[in-house]
Amino acid sequence: MAHTATHQEVELAIGGMTCASCAARIEKKLNRMDGVEATVNYATEKAKVVFRGEDVSVQDLIGTVEATGYSAAEPRPKTPEQVGSGSDSGSGSGSEESPEEDRALRTLRERVITAVTLSVPVIAMAMIPPLQFEYWQWLSLTLAAPVVVYAGWPFHRAAWTNLRHGAATMDTLVSVGTIAAFLWSLYALFLGHAGMPGMTHPFELTISRTDGASNIYLEAAAGVTAFILAGRYFEARSKRKAGAALRALMELGAKEVTVLRDGVEVRVPTAELSVGDRFVVRPGEKIATDGTVVEGSSAVDASMLTGESVPVEVAPGDSVTGATLNAGGRLVVEATRIGSDTQLARMAKLVEDAQNGKAAAQRLADKISGVFVPIVILLALGTLGVWLAMGEGWAAAFTAAVAVLIIACPCALGLATPTALMVGTGRGAQLGILIKGPEVLETTRKVDTVVLDKTGTVTTGKMTLLAVHTADSTDEMETLRLAGALENASEHPIAQAVAAGAAERTGSILATPEGFANVPGLGVQGVVDGHAVLVGREKLLAEWEIRLPDALLKAKRDAEAAGRTAIAVAWDGEARAVLEVADAVKDTSAEAITRLRALGLTPILLTGDNQAVAESVAAEVGIDEVIAEVMPEDKVDVVKRLQAEGRSVAMVGDGVNDAAALAQADLGLAMGTGTDAAIEAGDLTLVRGDLRAAADAIRLARRTLGTIRVNLFWAFAYNVAALPLAALGLLSPMIAGAAMAFSSVFVVGNSLRLRGFKAAA
Repeated sequence: MAHTATHQEVELAIGGMTCASCAARIEKKLNRMDGVEATVNYATEKAKVVFRGEDVSVQDLIGTVEATGYSAAEPRPKTPEQVGSGSDSGSGSGSEESPEEDRALRTLRERVITAVTLSVPVIAMAMIPPLQFEYWQWLSLTLAAPVVVYAGWPFHRAAWTNLRHGAATMDTLVSVGTIAAFLWSLYALFLGHAGMPGMTHPFELTISRTDGASNIYLEAAAGVTAFILAGRYFEARSKRKAGAALRALMELGAKEVTVLRDGVEVRVPTAELSVGDRFVVRPGEKIATDGTVVEGSSAVDASMLTGESVPVEVAPGDSVTGATLNAGGRLVVEATRIGSDTQLARMAKLVEDAQNGKAAAQRLADKISGVFVPIVILLALGTLGVWLAMGEGWAAAFTAAVAVLIIACPCALGLATPTALMVGTGRGAQLGILIKGPEVLETTRKVDTVVLDKTGTVTTGKMTLLAVHTADSTDEMETLRLAGALENASEHPIAQAVAAGAAERTGSILATPEGFANVPGLGVQGVVDGHAVLVGREKLLAEWEIRLPDALLKAKRDAEAAGRTAIAVAWDGEARAVLEVADAVKDTSAEAITRLRALGLTPILLTGDNQAVAESVAAEVGIDEVIAEVMPEDKVDVVKRLQAEGRSVAMVGDGVNDAAALAQADLGLAMGTGTDAAIEAGDLTLVRGDLRAAADAIRLARRTLGTIRVNLFWAFAYNVAALPLAALGLLSPMIAGAAMAFSSVFVVGNSLRLRGFKAAA
């Protein structure tokens, strides 16, 4: 799309990336082009590029990406049907999974199954002496070969791509290490002594020089491939969900609509709507697109888009938004915006922009291996050269060089992140906390501000009867019985809140009213048990020349000042009570705010609701800073403003109106009781819908990150400590195996400690 008169903007679907450093390399290459500003997101596999059209073409951009060793393509344009339904045939965060993506994931799963199935007996035979029967080494070779060659092919292909472009990543180390271990094992089996019948691995803890002709390292080659490939598969599965936030957003829209054609109602797909068409919306139906009411009146529940907890009364001339719910009477709406111009579509664009603009966290293992890999390779080459210069012979020199590569093979490194993440996320799931991936963890360490949505996050998200104020000599139970029975006949959300509260407090079945009538915009009236009852606005009572006494008038004003909805009740010609209805604060919210403060976070209440309601809720739970009456697109701007002030922002929300802000925030925490759009846009999902889980989630994520860091340190420490011994030719197979095995055991054991994590009491 056009960006300015001379600048254009395009999103490219990038293929072939295997780690965050791939994204960084592509971004660096693109930004070196004249007049190009690019952001490459590893998670969504998209590049957002702004460029000068007179200097650079889209094909030039694609050519640069391909020259870097990756693939690039423009997302395919949407058909009118896809614009209307929200689906996308192209790649990227708005797309459904393509057959190519399904095939790639299926192939990766097959490689993982092959690697795990075949490598387990190889490792078992190498590590358990009683399993080493007469020709066990040849069975190990038979099982390990498909693991290294077929299952490990993605690593070898990525390493070759990196080599062609002068780079080294985790893939390079995995490929070089496993191939070195495998090739040396072949040498030892066919040209050395390891292929002799009855060969066993010596298990003496001694340091001595050896020519390596009797040693095989097939368990290292197969095990490393299996471990790291499994981690890559689980990462690929989670990456497929990168676009689910947008799909969930667009799924909210109505699929079909009843259009008026020459006065006749015709049911058609929403995609066929045109600006100016008039369509019918019955009670309980979603409004198909943005428009203006031309007939009828009703209450519209727009909380999913605006965050406003109270349904909005609409009448002819009022604007309505697509995907909101008609909670009351029949409406006829004239379409004013369709397709990509609607508010829902604009919100989807906000989410996509926020996701693409979010810097992809560099994976810790790739950061370290970027330095470690070249050093190890240089050390191996240096070892080979020094030994040859000393006249020790090719066999001894090559043995020492390969030993350097083998001891550096990142078995524990491959386990460091997946095992901690697996245990941490598993424990989180037991506690109602879902962590989406390792990139999320780094952010939790830095967040200092937590922005909280009000409706459904701090509050229950549904209207509740909170208080009953009665006039003198009026019984509260009688009030609830009569008002509840009348309201129970209405479909209005506030009426249903009164009915539910009345049924709960009285403990009885509500009566069926006679002569029930809905007075649009004012309330309801009818006869209950012989009493003529009115329930609604003060104006409804005034039409019957009934006035609220001073005590009830004061109760009404106090309720409205606190941001609550006040409902007047009268029967038999006399005002009897005022009912207070509001979105109730969750019982656990105040405690949750205390816990978040204890983690060093500053809470801010951010809501689309009015200022009075927001301040009342904030005071109740102990939040000092309130930002109210904010539209969805403005929520994103608020998060950006806080980030511009140097804050690292966590956002907690549950509605569609929060999805873009959740994606924009440094850390998005979605309430699992909320919409799919919010859940998919968040980094952490709180299944319980309890705000206290937000504090537990941050604590668990920080603990998991700490465990990964410790794992990575020790994984490298063991290897680095043994590297000098390997270079000097003093590393026996037993010590090499013991060092790698012990480092792996330590990493797994350290990760398992996360199972003891407990939610705060």
